[in-house]
Amino acid sequence: MNRDSPEKGAYGDGSPVAAFATPLSESALAVIRCSGGGALELAAPFFSRPEKLKTAAGHSIVHGWIRHEGEKIDEVLISVYRQPKSYTGEEGMDISCHGGIAAARGVMKILRKAGFRDALPGEFTFRAFMNGRLDLTRAESVMEMVSAKTGAGLRGAALRLSGALETEIRSLRDKLVEILAETEIYLDYSEDEFVPGGAEDPSGTAGEESGGRMPGRALAEEVLARLGALSASFKRERLYQDGALAVIAGKPNAGKSSLFNRLIGEDRAIVAESPGTTRDFIEAWISVEGIPVRLADTAGIRDGLSPDSVENTGMDRSRALMAEADLVLCVTDGTEKYEHEKDFPFKGENPRLFIWNKADLPSCPAPPRGFLPVSAVTGSGIPELCGAIAAALEKTAEGPHAPGGPEETGVAPGTQRQKELMDQAAAPLAEALELADRGEPLDIIAPLLRESANALGEITGEVSSADILEKMFSKFCVGK
Repeated sequence: MNRDSPEKGAYGDGSPVAAFATPLSESALAVIRCSGGGALELAAPFFSRPEKLKTAAGHSIVHGWIRHEGEKIDEVLISVYRQPKSYTGEEGMDISCHGGIAAARGVMKILRKAGFRDALPGEFTFRAFMNGRLDLTRAESVMEMVSAKTGAGLRGAALRLSGALETEIRSLRDKLVEILAETEIYLDYSEDEFVPGGAEDPSGTAGEESGGRMPGRALAEEVLARLGALSASFKRERLYQDGALAVIAGKPNAGKSSLFNRLIGEDRAIVAESPGTTRDFIEAWISVEGIPVRLADTAGIRDGLSPDSVENTGMDRSRALMAEADLVLCVTDGTEKYEHEKDFPFKGENPRLFIWNKADLPSCPAPPRGFLPVSAVTGSGIPELCGAIAAALEKTAEGPHAPGGPEETGVAPGTQRQKELMDQAAAPLAEALELADRGEPLDIIAPLLRESANALGEITGEVSSADILEKMFSKFCVGK
């Protein structure tokens, strides 16, 4: 980000900013968010009731017209926010105007004339962080809320937005700071002067000889275990945030397209009795027990090559997509003679579910062991299939358990940045415990404890740099 560009402005320059908070399209309403010192004074000359706007109380709404040189631009409602009780912690307003593209652009043009600059991506949330309204975990959860694909993903983001992850991280950091303080006190005393359990050793553990002389060792082990469980839970959390790719595969005419249509709830794939109807893959997003699933229907794969070059191309694309899949749904026609190598002439290490389709037909025998009987036509067996899909995807995202860990609290990291910093906090802490096991002196253990605490501080933003913050918030959408 070019901090010297007056056209773009810069994060943290404090100037009044404005941005569309809703998509610019035909709709009932459009909302333009404004924030910054003197925002109401700047807008007042272009409002039909300037004094009313300038004197309006925080969390009140003023009705009037945006106008310019006697011309009425749009009739609006202005929600007024006063410092510090606003989203950004600054004076601000949300202008609700008509949702027509011309009307919304007209209001935005007037705001620029008034002296507002266009907000940078994520600038409102950046200001909220800088003014102490949000920590970094809650700031990041704002975009998680916007991008959540299912209710389960939304609940995780809402938990972080409420401050649950911030509370957990601060708790772990406080424990590390306590251990570090005891360690440094211990270094200031000779071994003869130090009394375990005394005023200098509130945890009563500095004199423990089990595995080395380290104050608060049991507490350090607890923090390490909880960090490991939190880090491992990231994979499951991202499953609910980003989703997974599930590919329907099998021989031509096994009923793959019918199953695809049944799972997405609409007729998207062409279904015909003649084999080879699907020549390329099609896909759609669905929710399977709260997990966003990108479901793909692929061209049927034969054993060997087809005389049709287009069909061969379709089979190649199917194999390529299966190589990327988080889960392959292997479908066979239960009314046909089953031969594993011919029904599934494709290889791979991806997790698989085997599906015995057309189970509603009288000519369909009981499925072999390990197959799920379903009918893509009647829908029988589909709830059980969805449960199996969710279980298979969750199994790939399982992590270790720890007392007070995410499986008990529901708290988990929501971004790669948070996960990486948890790992950065865990590594020096594990090294500190290993050094204690070897009986190494505390003066080389203490810096490792400090490094671990600092990494946790970066998660919440207690320890941060301007460059890192700018890079993080620049990934947000404009208006947030």
